[in-house]
Amino acid sequence: MTASPPQGRVRAWLSPPRPADVAMADGRDRRLLVTEILVVATVTLGLSGLRSLVSLLDSLAGPAPLASRQVSIDRPLATDAWVDLAAQLASSLQLVAWGGLGLYLLLRAGSGPRAVGLDGTRPGRDVLASLGLAALIGIPGLGFYLVTRALGINLTVVPSVLDDHWWRVPVLVLSALANSWAEEVLVVGWLLTVLRRLGLSENRSLVVSALLRGSYHLYQGFGGGLGNVIMGLVFGRYWQRTGRLWPLVGAHALIDVVAFVGSALLAGKVSFLPH
Repeated sequence: MTASPPQGRVRAWLSPPRPADVAMADGRDRRLLVTEILVVATVTLGLSGLRSLVSLLDSLAGPAPLASRQVSIDRPLATDAWVDLAAQLASSLQLVAWGGLGLYLLLRAGSGPRAVGLDGTRPGRDVLASLGLAALIGIPGLGFYLVTRALGINLTVVPSVLDDHWWRVPVLVLSALANSWAEEVLVVGWLLTVLRRLGLSENRSLVVSALLRGSYHLYQGFGGGLGNVIMGLVFGRYWQRTGRLWPLVGAHALIDVVAFVGSALLAGKVSFLPH
């Protein structure tokens, strides 16, 4: 019996076929791609994942329970305000460069921005998709964080503890944009493209991408890691089915802007926000 259209759509989302136009790598090219993954991961988000794991192990080794320990995302990097501003901008520049590296490697491989959905052909639909994905991930994500913190498997996460300088909000917005650009280009656009060329199925590639995303959030605790794995599964599948990366960058940026700026402006004024 032929599957009904709704069943077919569900099956396509759960187990999508690999695109037919993907150039499969073999021999020397395959070895070079594996080396590329290892090198890029080591100098970017893979190393962040290792550091996050070490941070989590350190938290677990301490006498205090996880929920009573606090970790911040955006924090002062220098005592002088101007030096701190320069350090914050340098940190965001590093993230922009990480995303640029992923895009450059795609270009060298014969792909490019259009191939991963970083073009301007459908701005209105991309904006609407960004808003929808931000709501889909951000609203349940806040509840998931509160539950895991109450269960004692997550640290208390303070998105921003930057001092109240005139540049605080612009820097937090820039940090959110830089984080979203680096993560979505590397973990979705670049990594999933390379894994396709290595012959991994769409589902296996998706799991690898999601686990990498979760790994560099482990410094927040088990809840932070698991929550970002779920986010990675949703975001990665969306890209695999639509080929659009801008909605992921936009949704991620919106989630981070709300978290970073909201934490800075509302800490101490809203009961459930840590400060």
